[in-house]
Amino acid sequence: MAVVLAITGLYWFQPWKLFTSKTVNESLPAISTTTDSPDPAAASPSMPAGSAPAATLVRQGALISHEHATSGTAQLVRLADGRYQLVLRDLSTSDGPDLRVWLTDQAVKATQDGWHVFDDGRYVELGRLKGNRGTQVYEVLAGADVSQYRSVSIWCRRFSVSFGAAELA
Repeated sequence: MAVVLAITGLYWFQPWKLFTSKTVNESLPAISTTTDSPDPAAASPSMPAGSAPAATLVRQGALISHEHATSGTAQLVRLADGRYQLVLRDLSTSDGPDLRVWLTDQAVKATQDGWHVFDDGRYVELGRLKGNRGTQVYEVLAGADVSQYRSVSIWCRRFSVSFGAAELA
């Protein structure tokens, strides 16, 4: 019985993840800092005529810690072709079981009260967290209305808790 409980506990909590780390650094689109309009046709004034418009920064925010120490910047960008991507720049958080990246409609609260709110409303899952360190890019699903989402959460689906989150402003 003790062996079964030990195996179950190890599987469920995965305590070795407290000591593991995975760094992912993906190539990023050239982002125009012009945020007046999410219209990609409104390219940066410094862009030469005839060149492809850069991705446009739509909203961004600093990641704050929730259940685990988390830092970095979340950026929502619109690509020249109209698609959206979420960029996590300089992410640093703990590794954990079943971590996901969510866009949510919930406000970010810095206190422990904010750890569990992100599954209370609408959210769209962008995928598994690729690594707990580095700079990563996530595609926003076609058809997702990004104006409905105001925050990003690094969400542990297994324990229904946010490791960290950012308000997108």
